[in-house]
Amino acid sequence: MKKNNGLGQSTIVFKNKPRIESYYSMVGKKEGQGTFKKYFDCILNDDLCGQKSFEVAEREILERTILGALDKNNVDLSDIDFMIGGDLLNQIISSSFSARHFETPFIGLYGACSTMCESIAIGAALVDGGYAKKTICATVSHFAAAERQYRTPLELGNQRPPVSQWTVTGSGCTILSNTNRGHYVSMATFGKVTDYGVTDANNMGAAMAPAASETLAEHFKDTGTCPDDYDLIVTGDLGKLGSEILRDLMEHRGYKLGTNYCDCGQMIFSRNQRTFQGGSGAGCSASVLNSYILKQMDAGVYKKVLFMATGALLSTVSTQQGETIPCIAHAIVIERGEENADDIS
Repeated sequence: MKKNNGLGQSTIVFKNKPRIESYYSMVGKKEGQGTFKKYFDCILNDDLCGQKSFEVAEREILERTILGALDKNNVDLSDIDFMIGGDLLNQIISSSFSARHFETPFIGLYGACSTMCESIAIGAALVDGGYAKKTICATVSHFAAAERQYRTPLELGNQRPPVSQWTVTGSGCTILSNTNRGHYVSMATFGKVTDYGVTDANNMGAAMAPAASETLAEHFKDTGTCPDDYDLIVTGDLGKLGSEILRDLMEHRGYKLGTNYCDCGQMIFSRNQRTFQGGSGAGCSASVLNSYILKQMDAGVYKKVLFMATGALLSTVSTQQGETIPCIAHAIVIERGEENADDIS
């Protein structure tokens, strides 16, 4: 059944064009040596950020990123109606603990690596519906914190399998507003939980690719578009293997992904950095979106981008109990605002 302000079952159209008023990215030292080093707003020299643990450092990175987005275009924190976001740690403690320092209503999300896209979709819905004038949408991840929660502490020196990805130490923040300036979010497609029976917590690309295929196909069906209608189609963190699987799955569905398709996890590290399948983590797609992608839109390289972040909804408990890995993917469409795109670069 078609929804009000919607297309098909899964896609929402934002008629009031929620705008990207400001954006900011921060990454760790290794990420800063990768493909997008000239696009990040801040590259850390110390992944501990002077803190006592990697978990506290992750929180510090998120707080600095949010403050960076506010300062970048002189957005007053008192004008923010909602802070929306999440992370990978148990009970999203990085985001909720960070929210203590920002006196604004907090909407905590857990979409794993899909959280950046999910937060922007929800923030855009709030702005589009007139329920908010400005929202902070942000997420973060840290390599060392994620490794010891989901896999093994780094001190053990375990060998990484070839299918593994490297959790990005990084964060991204997008501030949405009801102004009439800047790039805008035109629609969002919310995904369904998909599970193809993958149990290997190291093989995130294979686990998440089917969810990406479901959401992408649903988006094309709902909107009547095809891959060629976008300057860029970018997924969040399938890595090299997962990206290849997605291409195959989409071709079986009748959609051939061309050279305008790429993956944040596949791109963020250079080949000589030995990250096997590439990057992952909630901060991966968040930092790439809020650096390279939006800055390329500022420059007019891309005018219409389909950004789809994918997430593996596992936990340490489910992995220890031998459960399969359910996954999800959400997508948003960002279109270039021609009025004053250069003002937010």
